[in-house]
Amino acid sequence: MAARFRSLQPDKVVETVERLERRIAEYFPEANLRQVAAELVVMAREAAERAQAIGRPDIPLRVLQWILIGCCLTLVVWVVRQLHLNDDVFKLDDFVQTVDGLIATFVGIGASILYVASWELRSKRRNALIALHELRSMAHIVDMHQLRKHPERMLHPGLATPSSPQGTMSPFELSRYLDYSSELLSMISKTAAIYVQEFPDSVALDAVNEITSLTNGLSRNIWQKIMLLDRWESGGEAVGDSPPTPSPPGSATFSTETTPARDGITNN
Repeated sequence: MAARFRSLQPDKVVETVERLERRIAEYFPEANLRQVAAELVVMAREAAERAQAIGRPDIPLRVLQWILIGCCLTLVVWVVRQLHLNDDVFKLDDFVQTVDGLIATFVGIGASILYVASWELRSKRRNALIALHELRSMAHIVDMHQLRKHPERMLHPGLATPSSPQGTMSPFELSRYLDYSSELLSMISKTAAIYVQEFPDSVALDAVNEITSLTNGLSRNIWQKIMLLDRWESGGEAVGDSPPTPSPPGSATFSTETTPARDGITNN
């Protein structure tokens, strides 16, 4: 039982992303953020399958590797047996040429063995990095969707210009939208971690750490907006996971998500 809490469970990550997608659909059924969440569900399911494939040994490739390595070692034995030691070999000029040729031959054969031996690692690393690049792009897509959601326009509506995005969300809806965006970024990071759980490659680990740093940084920016909304609402309404209810000035109320989607929410 304790082993369950020592490793990331891919099925639980998929379940959490699916629940998040349903929550977004209930509040923002027509928003593009819901489509992004649905795509993340697909990517999380693919991550569980891809990670298993990356973690499994590639038997056909390993057989081919050993065959080629055996051929290289056979070539080494053949080169050694072709040497004919005599008195002429130990003359300075002939000795230097012989040693130089042997070194070049053995270095070439050794490099070939190392190249062949790393085939499986490089193949798995390439597949992992391709998948991680997709998740990195998904993080930027989430950030693009929340980029135009500015609480400052509620705090200072007179600052809007004709080119400013149209703000049709209420403070509660904007808070929920930003909160869901932050959760999506967190789940992108967790999905990325699936790939290196069974494949602790240093290059792949660095890529996952970069995604984690990216999503944490983007999430911090989102929470700065949420804090601005919370300060603004602290004098009137509260920002929570359900529609706000009137509260005395200076107080804040937080509740769980129990209200279904609102009609007419078409923000992208």
